[in-house]
Amino acid sequence: MSLLEVKNLVVEFPGRRGTLRALDGISFQIAPGEILGVVGESGAGKSLTGASIIGLLEPPGRIASGEIVLQGQRIDHLNFEQMRSIRGRRIGAIFQDPLTSLNPLYTVGHQLVETIQAHLPLSHADARARAIDLLKDTGIPAAEQRIDHYPHQFSGGMRQRVVIALALAAQPQLIVADEPTTALDVSIQAQIITLLKNICHERGAAVMLITHDMGVIAETCDRVAVMYAGRIVEMGPVHEVINHPNHPYTAGLMASIPDMALDRERLNQIDGAMPRLNAIPTGCAFNPRCPQAHDRCRRDRPELMSTGQTLSACWLHDGQPRPEAATA
Repeated sequence: MSLLEVKNLVVEFPGRRGTLRALDGISFQIAPGEILGVVGESGAGKSLTGASIIGLLEPPGRIASGEIVLQGQRIDHLNFEQMRSIRGRRIGAIFQDPLTSLNPLYTVGHQLVETIQAHLPLSHADARARAIDLLKDTGIPAAEQRIDHYPHQFSGGMRQRVVIALALAAQPQLIVADEPTTALDVSIQAQIITLLKNICHERGAAVMLITHDMGVIAETCDRVAVMYAGRIVEMGPVHEVINHPNHPYTAGLMASIPDMALDRERLNQIDGAMPRLNAIPTGCAFNPRCPQAHDRCRRDRPELMSTGQTLSACWLHDGQPRPEAATA
């Protein structure tokens, strides 16, 4: 049984010049103990998907249609107070910059104890003891003393560990981690990745890991969903998507990763840029940048279709003969 199920999620932003559709029919599932990676360029809709699940969409953004189901309960239509009781207790969140998640005016211990007592029926002493245990579990040395320190007294990596401790404070079943390693150096990244994997294996929690780094995806995730222009264009087991990408966009992302075994002066790149919300092309949104695009790609939008162990939204896999790709 899936812990989280997102069904045909559509998110729109009404404006004076019309309504912009930022997410268009997003569907996926996450099982208990699984890490699902969500990857794509800036503007693909990764963070917006996470914000929609957590219930932190900024107005005028709204969920126009679709469903978000957490452990059999639909949560996309709940009001602010109802979602507030779910955030922290059933869904934890880890954001990219820990300084925006931690209040600089309070000690980390105060923030941890307050979060724990907001969701669990514990006394102040028991909540403090749990907070110290969480800091130890996330690798904070001398946790008994550091619990009374302020956020500015921690390094970037240690602050991120505190944020992870906050996300785990009420033992949530789902953790939405929005680029939790981007601002950290590679050695700290490896430690945070190991910590997230241990959380899944030891606690049975599910993690939705949002990142633009395919290397982090390869090291951390069980499955990956590749997003482009507000849609999922490929999804499947990590080893299959990375080693045998079936969508040209995924293949472009993989080709842009430096290969240490090859001596190159220039890296491969995907020509062009992510389209604006008010200028998404007809047909496949990737067709202006795709070296294999043909007439049908410019006319009809492909849905996700089976390509063996993965799903890919590309007309290359519909089983129909096609003309040679037009040259630019």
